[in-house]
Amino acid sequence: MMEKIVTRKIIANLKESLIKAAEIACTQGTLAFTELPEIILEVPKEKQHGNFATNLALILAKPAKLAPRKIAELLVANLEENQYVTKVEIAGPGFINFYLSKQWLFEVMEQIEAQQADYGQNADLVGRKIQLEFVSANPVGPMNVVNARAAALGDTLANLFNACGAEAKREYYINDYGVQVETLGRSLEARYREELGQKVEFPAEGYRGEYLYDLARQIISEVGDAYLAYPEAERVQLFKEFGYQRMLAEQKRDLANYGVNYDHWFSERQLHENGIVAKVLQELIERGLTYESEGALWLKTSLYGDDKDRVLRTADGRTTYFTPDIAYHLNKFGRGFDLVIDIWGPDHHGYIPRMKAALIAMGIEAARFEVLIAQQINLLKDGQPFKMSKRRGEFITMVDLLEEVGNDAARWFFLMRSPESHLDFDLDLAKSEKSENPVFYVQYAHARIHSIFQNAKQNKLSAACRTELMEKWDEAEIELVEKVAHFPEVISEAAKKREPHRLTNYLLELATLFHSYYFKRRIIVEDSLETEARLAVAGAVGFVLKHGLNILGVNAPERM
Repeated sequence: MMEKIVTRKIIANLKESLIKAAEIACTQGTLAFTELPEIILEVPKEKQHGNFATNLALILAKPAKLAPRKIAELLVANLEENQYVTKVEIAGPGFINFYLSKQWLFEVMEQIEAQQADYGQNADLVGRKIQLEFVSANPVGPMNVVNARAAALGDTLANLFNACGAEAKREYYINDYGVQVETLGRSLEARYREELGQKVEFPAEGYRGEYLYDLARQIISEVGDAYLAYPEAERVQLFKEFGYQRMLAEQKRDLANYGVNYDHWFSERQLHENGIVAKVLQELIERGLTYESEGALWLKTSLYGDDKDRVLRTADGRTTYFTPDIAYHLNKFGRGFDLVIDIWGPDHHGYIPRMKAALIAMGIEAARFEVLIAQQINLLKDGQPFKMSKRRGEFITMVDLLEEVGNDAARWFFLMRSPESHLDFDLDLAKSEKSENPVFYVQYAHARIHSIFQNAKQNKLSAACRTELMEKWDEAEIELVEKVAHFPEVISEAAKKREPHRLTNYLLELATLFHSYYFKRRIIVEDSLETEARLAVAGAVGFVLKHGLNILGVNAPERM
């Protein structure tokens, strides 16, 4: 897919050196072990501790029955000369710190220049087919802010998986069958008659949002009072279909405006109308996975990790929500996905074990199905909980929020914490154009770099680097190139751990380094080589900022 990532090559090189050093010590009889543990090399938090560090000596201490520092001394004494390493030190109880030459940074710059906007991509997930299903809000009303968080999370994870070489598909499950859609029809029918002056007893369980009046007025503008002549049951069915189609079209439009475009919209009705639910139910029975009790049909989920068995079909013959959900998930795996990831709302924690149990019962490996929870959001203004205008109903809609702060700020703020964390969303901060606003600060760094290249009379960014340019780098420039060197691993880890906030944190750190660098020196100076060296570093930072923002679904402006 692409040439080997430089940082991975360096890490592999250092690991190989450590393995050889341990084997030499073992052969010499100074170090005893039966098997080397996995060698972990990490970037030290403190710059004075080098570029990479390992705790291998500490891990070997118990099996080798030696003090960690003594083991570290043996390993370091047997390390071969390495073209990338300028110094090795032992720190603390036995950490081994590696200090690298500029050679690895030169190779990083070469890779960035070659790959440009593709820099950071890797082949970790090549050949993997992954499906992400997220938002899937009932088409009975506008989407809320939790839906907006789930949309940002699902869309960004798909981008991360694709950056790692996977074939990631986005899917929306349309809940267009059952009680809720029927309730929408009855609610809209009542509002239609109200708008035409009739006295109406509104359904007790009906939806009361203002958006239903909007829909009712749309119908009246198109057909007037013509539907009053229809029998009530037929009229309700007409309104059910009209309301569902209008709300679904609105959801599709709002998500597209948010930058979220799905590969597939899957209708629950298809499962019922095509007999798929009935077929799956019969298969569960034939496999001996069910039993009847008190007239209901139960699935033996307790045998597969759930805390109790679950009802598939009630005593009056109706299937529960669980049954079509099983059919839908089996349909997903039947389409050839290696991994299926669902993103659910905060009230669905308890549903996870039963769905996992059902899939395991049907022969799906547990590792092939994951559920992420997009937690609640607390909106704050002036440091206090804030309730925005609720014109569309008794909740804050996704559109309300996006109109308030914009797509870029919304997506960044939704992604800057782990998905399972409750999020305090500061509206004032999200709208501000100050350095305290993280998305503004990162975007401004990207725009500033473009401005620098314009002032240098260069039409586009460049990370071109030559050996003589490296000699012009000072500590701040080296620190910036070291930071961009780790970008591919940030993408890899964010995808592997399902944690986009690793990327937002990284981009903010990189932007902070760049702004600090910019304020301390001029980029364009009289020394042409020095100017070229600094432009190369700025160009590398620019490519990384743009690619990182693109993965998050956030704009990378050239002017601000």
